[in-house]
Amino acid sequence: MGCVESMNYEIVMRDATFKESRDYIKAHFKEFIDVQPGFKVFDIYVIGLPPIAIGLDGDFVIFPFTKPCHGTFLLRIEDKEEAARLRAGKK
Repeated sequence: MGCVESMNYEIVMRDATFKESRDYIKAHFKEFIDVQPGFKVFDIYVIGLPPIAIGLDGDFVIFPFTKPCHGTFLLRIEDKEEAARLRAGKK
């Protein structure tokens, strides 16, 4: 994929800090992984202060995305294959 603008996404939080995003994911989703900056989700490198939490909720992937000049958003995107890939990497 590689372009968030072309995906069907939901904005969970706007203007979120990386800590707020991490805390939200850990408080609202039973399943999550912690990754380091530079980890790829949907062929997009995530940036931020480590650890960066990525939530999994069924086929949904929840992750922070920083758009230059617009800030950081916590996004929710449904993608069965990406959710399965992230789960497989946890093991």
